[in-house]
Amino acid sequence: MRSSPWGALLAPAVASLFAVALFTPYWREATALRNFVMSLVYAYSIGVPVGLALPVVVRRLGRSPARLALAMAVVMLSGVGIGCLAGGAILAATGLIPAGQFWPVYALTVRIAAILGLLISAVVYFFQLLSAQLQETRLRLQQKELEQERERKLALEAKLASLESRIHPHFLFNTLNSISALIPVDAERAEEMLGRLATLLRSSLDSTRQPLIPLSAELSLVKNYLEIEKARFGDRLRFRFTAPPETGELLVPPLAVQCLVENAVKHVIAKQVSGGEIEVVALREQGGLRIEVRDSGPGFDLASVSPGHGLENLVGRLDTLFGSDARLEVARRDGRCVVTLLVPATPVETAS
Repeated sequence: MRSSPWGALLAPAVASLFAVALFTPYWREATALRNFVMSLVYAYSIGVPVGLALPVVVRRLGRSPARLALAMAVVMLSGVGIGCLAGGAILAATGLIPAGQFWPVYALTVRIAAILGLLISAVVYFFQLLSAQLQETRLRLQQKELEQERERKLALEAKLASLESRIHPHFLFNTLNSISALIPVDAERAEEMLGRLATLLRSSLDSTRQPLIPLSAELSLVKNYLEIEKARFGDRLRFRFTAPPETGELLVPPLAVQCLVENAVKHVIAKQVSGGEIEVVALREQGGLRIEVRDSGPGFDLASVSPGHGLENLVGRLDTLFGSDARLEVARRDGRCVVTLLVPATPVETAS
């Protein structure tokens, strides 16, 4: 609530013009000029101290509507009581109020000014209340828009990163080379691999059109990816899935498990001469869905993941979608690296 010296000086003068009519019925012999002067004296005696004191009190009490209303009521009533006394004394000293009429006039002006002051306080209170609610709603909408924009950005980055890994020249070359090598010896297997590649590319394009997809669809995409990579690595790549049927209809962010599996293939299978094993395990527990991607690699520190990495992107998406209800953990257990994805157990029908 802002105030200026000009406002404190001009407002009482303007208000006194409207107050002339309030005095006329009580002094039938008074002229309009006399009523204006009396009204002006009261207006300045009340308005100037209130106008100067109110912003200071509001700043100290805070800007909440309740505190503002209380501050205005206290300042108004105090200003009315003191201002009417001071104004009446000035008018009595100048002879505009007869000496015997001082206290009756004071009682009348205090009542009128107090009612007007409380009405003004109530109007300002409701105005500030609506203003605060509007500001809060605006902030919530802005925050929601920012979260949605961030979610779209992260999903798009995940989609682009996944698609980039699919169409990377090395990946495509290795996959197509494996398919061409299979054609003369196992045409059926080559055709199967070509179908898996087409499905993988199509799934990568379609999977981020919605923020969550069934785990069964996500695991199907992961299996296609691993089958293609197995054509490249052969027996060096071993994998298995353990996912009870009841977990298949629970929702996960698209490409979430895929990101973890790709990371294991890149940093474990490809870098070890003997290859390794990847195991994907899904469990429903305590209202949540636990997905573990286990590999035979040495493990890594999630805090040391470089900016822009797929895992950092995944952590950001989890935070945007679920907040503190979802997280990503990395640990060593039974000689294996275990990356755990924890999300709320949301069935398909609930989300729809």
